[in-house]
Parts: sequence; structure tokens; C-alpha cells
Amino acid sequence: MEKIVLKNKKAFHDYHIIDTLEVGISLIGKEVKSIREGRMNIKESFCRFIKGELFLIQSHISPYSHTGYETHDPLRIKKLLLHKKELRKWKKKVDMQGLTIIPLKVYWRDNHIKIEIALAKGKKLHDKRQDIAKREAKRSMDRQIRNKY
Repeated sequence: MEKIVLKNKKAFHDYHIIDTLEVGISLIGKEVKSIREGRMNIKESFCRFIKGELFLIQSHISPYSHTGYETHDPLRIKKLLLHKKELRKWKKKVDMQGLTIIPLKVYWRDNHIKIEIALAKGKKLHDKRQDIAKREAKRSMDRQIRNKY
């Protein structure tokens, strides 16, 4: 059973999602407590390969509310935990196809915090407009069908 902490809704607006993967994340205790309170933001974050390992960059975890004098850095770079085979496969796709890796959602699974990351390609402005037009057309058709019956 999974309990979703937060979703990155902006990702679906700005990117074409190609592939997804569930990964673990390396955190310190106060960050875990802060995430449990729902005080994390991944809207502007992305993943990058550094020395053959994958890291989550620009994710903001606010300081824990009941902490003493010692706090953590809210924008600390966090290591993502995945198998070497998956790591090599995704690095190859990023390097060859010019894709980017973004986080989609953060959730709890069996007392572990997991992040769903995605291989994504950025949308152009006209792609975003097409998506909005399709969504509006679907809404108007649904509205007409509802009013007819």
C-alpha cells in the first residue's frame, strides 16, 4: 500500500513522459520527519548524473517544525537509489536521446520513501497549446452529452 505525499502536476504540463521508474532516496532523519509532515516541494527539481550516480537536485525540504538548534540544508542534493543495470540504461538514454529525468511523485511504501522518476522530453509552446485545446474540446463534448441526456 502506498500513501502519496505529493505529485508534480507541472511535469505533465511541461514534458512528454516516456518512461517511469520507482527509486529510493537517501535522506537524513529530520528530512524524513519533514516529508511526513508534507513539507517537500519538487516542482522545479530534476535529476542529474554525477560520477556515475543519480542525484535529485533543487528539491526543497523545509526544516522540521519540532527541531532544536540544528537544522538541515533545505536544498541539499539527494542521492537516488537504483540498480546499476537501470542506472546504465537510463544514462544511455539521457546521453543518446537528449532526454531529462524529472520526479513525478513522492510516496510512502512499506515505511520507505519512494520517488517515481520519469524520462521526459520537454514540450514546445505549440505542444502545450494543442494539449489545452484537446482538453477543452473533450470538456465541451462531455458537457453537451451530459446536457442532452
